[in-house]
Amino acid sequence: MTQTKTILRALAGETLPTPPIWMMRQAGRYLPEYKATRAQAGDFLSLCYNPDLAAEVTLQPIRRYGFDAAILFADILLVPQALGADLWFVTGEGPRLSTISTEAELNALKPLDDIHETLNPIYETVKILSRELPKETTLIGFAGAPWTVATYMIAGRGTPDQGPAHALKAENRAVFDGLLDRITEATIHYLSAQIEAGAEVVKLFDSWAGSLQGADFENYSLKPMQKITQALKEKHPETPIIAFPRGAGERYTGAHAAIGADCIALDDGVSASWAAENVQSAGCVQGNLASRHMVSGGEDLIRETRQIVDALSGGPHIFNLGHGITPDADPANVQLMIDTVRGG
Repeated sequence: MTQTKTILRALAGETLPTPPIWMMRQAGRYLPEYKATRAQAGDFLSLCYNPDLAAEVTLQPIRRYGFDAAILFADILLVPQALGADLWFVTGEGPRLSTISTEAELNALKPLDDIHETLNPIYETVKILSRELPKETTLIGFAGAPWTVATYMIAGRGTPDQGPAHALKAENRAVFDGLLDRITEATIHYLSAQIEAGAEVVKLFDSWAGSLQGADFENYSLKPMQKITQALKEKHPETPIIAFPRGAGERYTGAHAAIGADCIALDDGVSASWAAENVQSAGCVQGNLASRHMVSGGEDLIRETRQIVDALSGGPHIFNLGHGITPDADPANVQLMIDTVRGG
């Protein structure tokens, strides 16, 4: 059965006449049905930890659009919370966490075996989805990559330049390395449990990889993702892995081999024609329409979508945005994108 799923075929290296399509943050604030379900849950974290409601919002864009994949509704900061960090969300501003910057704070984190107590509801969501999704729809699990998760745990919030994490890396490398190692091991446990619950593909989001320069990019973006990928491949050899070192630019070249991933997701900072020549030659690529087209729509959306499909038509390709869809997107533009991909 799984061989008929288009996303799994692309991830296995097959070039398809029409690329499969899904969209980062496809379950979210641009959809009225999502807003209604979130209101029912009460707040964002309550929605993440309610398996029935989290499964519902994961299914909503599949019912509306018929995407080729559903991605588990959760958040990359659930792993820090499972490790013992305090986590809360400020309306209109985003997440806040208790910070890690000292050896004592690092040592106070929970043992790895204890994270599942917090994360069990997420695995239950995966189980529900593996039962409820249409048979042709692939289920994607995910986690944040260690560098990106560490930036939030060190700063206690999102920052424009990840400055606090860079500062800790420079000033206390032992604590910084220890935190990345802890996140890496927790992520292996977390994604393995998602796979065991029914996830058919997993994706690593390194949203802030682009702020790492020189050898730091290899040491703190690529290598931790490679360690996670290797561990998962040893335990679950049949499960494909997508890696997204966002902002990598020319450093996307060689990322398949450096990480060991089956697919490299691309942001919209590189052209599809460049990616075809420099990245797709090594394996499946995912991307990379600019998210702004989901707001503006029109002929620009159609032209850019066709350009990406054409440029990447010579190899395995999963169509997606270059980053997550934004809350101000028009749901009609999502349909227009899908129709353009599937209809030529």
